[in-house]
Amino acid sequence: MMTQHTHQTAPTQFVEANGIRFAYRRFGKVVGVPLVFNQHFTGTMDHWDPAVTDGFAREREVILFNNAGISSSSGQVPTSIEGMAGNAIAFIGALGLAKVDVLGFSIGGFVAQEIAGQAPGLVRKLVLVGTGYEEPDHLWLAVHFTQSEASQAAGRGFLKRFRLRKENRDPEVNEKVAPAQLEALGKWGIQFDRAYDYLKSIRQPTLVVNGGNDVIVYSVNSFILQQHLPNAQLILYPDANHGSQYQYPELFVRHVSMFLSADER
Repeated sequence: MMTQHTHQTAPTQFVEANGIRFAYRRFGKVVGVPLVFNQHFTGTMDHWDPAVTDGFAREREVILFNNAGISSSSGQVPTSIEGMAGNAIAFIGALGLAKVDVLGFSIGGFVAQEIAGQAPGLVRKLVLVGTGYEEPDHLWLAVHFTQSEASQAAGRGFLKRFRLRKENRDPEVNEKVAPAQLEALGKWGIQFDRAYDYLKSIRQPTLVVNGGNDVIVYSVNSFILQQHLPNAQLILYPDANHGSQYQYPELFVRHVSMFLSADER
């Protein structure tokens, strides 16, 4: 069954868990395992690329949400990745879902790993995409895309797409979000400076995606992830910076869909 909504038209709904009123949107083909998106630093549901979300929605159900304290969701932003993941798990449980695929971008990629670690029975597959933070247009283009003419043109196309939704857009995040997320990132970085044992405990099939020229988290870090996760694949897109999925939305959807669909039926 296909819902009638798209990225632009899906209504914002709310569900309560852990004393938090989570804002979320669901759309796409309601079949198989839904794909839950975890957003980047200070990002909201409206910062996802509709070329990506609508692309996935043709074959599977897409679930976007704002974690605790973000935009239209209530509560406070936890100052640890573990706390963010715990809230995400509670949100998924409140939707009555027993099994999900999880996609994380930026800080959402760390949260996605922690979700898989805390609730291994809940997560079927992981998609981990880069890391980064929220910037004005000129910094979006500088950080998420390379300096080539083709990459910058792709960046300008993305900036137009993610503003397509006009009705019921998320409010911007408040001033408490960035400090809490930065504190959580600092704690997470210390954890991963010590050892890779945590990564070896994540046994779900995982797809790691990045640009070949990421200036936020150098592309070699994606290779390190792939080497230490027991069941991981790696894709590095050419002439692409931090926002590789924005630059190659159709190819990204195709690659991730192939990964998610393998052994699905």
